[in-house]
Amino acid sequence: MITEPYPELNDLLMMMGEAGQHLAEMEASEGAAGNISVCLRWKIELRSRFPVVETIELPQPVPELAGATLLVSGSGRRLREIIVDPTVNIACIVIDEGGLTGKQYTSYMRRFDQVTSEFNSHLAVHYDQMVSTGTNFHAVVHAQPLHLTFLSHIPAYQDQGYLNTHLLRWQPETILNLPEGIGFIPFEIPGSPALMSANEACLQQYRVVLWAKHGVMARSDVSIKRAADRVEYAETAAKYEYLNLTTGELGAGLSPTEIKSICDRFGVKQNIF
Repeated sequence: MITEPYPELNDLLMMMGEAGQHLAEMEASEGAAGNISVCLRWKIELRSRFPVVETIELPQPVPELAGATLLVSGSGRRLREIIVDPTVNIACIVIDEGGLTGKQYTSYMRRFDQVTSEFNSHLAVHYDQMVSTGTNFHAVVHAQPLHLTFLSHIPAYQDQGYLNTHLLRWQPETILNLPEGIGFIPFEIPGSPALMSANEACLQQYRVVLWAKHGVMARSDVSIKRAADRVEYAETAAKYEYLNLTTGELGAGLSPTEIKSICDRFGVKQNIF
């Protein structure tokens, strides 16, 4: 939930650019991989930077989001370039009454034909979270961090319990920032309705979800940079796990007792250990 004074358009574009750059720096968005969006409830002026307006059909009905505004990265665009010129890489969509269509605002200089192919998953998560929690702001990022994606190819890590007990053991910050752990979704075709449905359900419980053999999606109702941070916390844990595998599993990590004591000290509730 964001309180007044609300961020203006330029603030949001800058934060999206910084988050995109951050994801690229952690090697989580090679080429045009990855996508990013925010959804907000307050009124925001769009025409000065996004003067081209057209009506588009939404991938699912979202009637309760009528009047809300989404800022979404374009299909085929590089997240690392958003910070250089956001109007080239982002579309703004204001949801129409009834939630079946939206007014899409773009720049004359835009370099994409449509928004990200994962827009159905973005919109479904925004819809679910904003309706269920009443928040006026929600951010989502999808990225493909190297070590998390690699581990998702290994059968043992496709078990959610095994995944979490092995990744959340390497440093105290991980359990403090991801106390519910990391969700896991078996492989689904990118952009498919099956992935959209599974992703929406999984992100009801988790703030970071690993898509098998594909990447991750993370969310935040505080800031887009917070969502990117959650990708980094999960990816750092995966790096530790990968290092341990390459050294013949010499490390034991934090013990369950040590992790529980950390959580007790900081008042964090978790049910993984």
